[in-house]
Amino acid sequence: MTMQIADSVSLSASDSQARAHAAAARNNLRTEPRAVRIVIITLALLFLTVFVVLPLVVVFAQAFSRGILAYFAALAEPEAMAAIKLTLIVAAISVGLNLVFGLVAAWAIAKFEFPGKTFLITLIDLPFSVSPVISGLVFVLLFGAQGYFGSWLREHDIQILFAVPGIALATTFVTFPFVARALIPLMQEQGTQEEEAAISLGASGLQTFFRVTMPNIKWGVLYGVLLCNARAMGEFGAVSVVSGHIRGETNTMPLLVEILYNEYQFVAAFAIASLLAMLALITLIAKTILERHLDEGQDASDH
Repeated sequence: MTMQIADSVSLSASDSQARAHAAAARNNLRTEPRAVRIVIITLALLFLTVFVVLPLVVVFAQAFSRGILAYFAALAEPEAMAAIKLTLIVAAISVGLNLVFGLVAAWAIAKFEFPGKTFLITLIDLPFSVSPVISGLVFVLLFGAQGYFGSWLREHDIQILFAVPGIALATTFVTFPFVARALIPLMQEQGTQEEEAAISLGASGLQTFFRVTMPNIKWGVLYGVLLCNARAMGEFGAVSVVSGHIRGETNTMPLLVEILYNEYQFVAAFAIASLLAMLALITLIAKTILERHLDEGQDASDH
């Protein structure tokens, strides 16, 4: 009994010491003079205002400059509706493909050791280091009329470039790291103990994945899908190269914004841009919520 009391006293003392160290650390963060802190905060707020808030305000102000009726009339134009529809289709295709690839790649990298693992991780990061315009040119060299597969595609009457398949391929290439990169560190941190326990109890590989792995990574999957979708809808460079800019057929929303702006149709251009801006704001809010769930899940696993 005496030893239990002594242990509880020592634990209380250690907890109080830990709290004291934490308070001291917080106080050390505030050792800068008040004037310095004010200047730093002011610079940060000024930067955010100039580069984030002000552009958003300008976009929405220009979009509604001629009234709400003109705004919705611009969005209801056939060309705008075609661009919105194409953007949604391409985003759905690229997100679906990247979701499958990201899950498979993350599961393989995080749960298994195999030759070429480092090379696979390097390939996943490749779109981050290659300009989207260059990636678009690669697809032109592969599937263009003078490309490696151009004659074969022409003989079989298959259209890749200047059509939905080419736009979807370019968008998928640009966005495929997002799901995998969101899942790999999460799955590596979780380890393989739960999967090994499930397999030892007789579960198959698919049962282990859907009943053990997926519930643990569901918020990470949503996080990766969210970022992938936002990038897919806003992609410009690669899509611009492979689309051919056929009006009403191969123009996505970003491409249509450029065309309308160059033609001095400012209300229509900013109306489409406002949709992309709203997507960015929704993505930011959803990203914050998902990050909170991810942090709570990591804290729960730590305890």
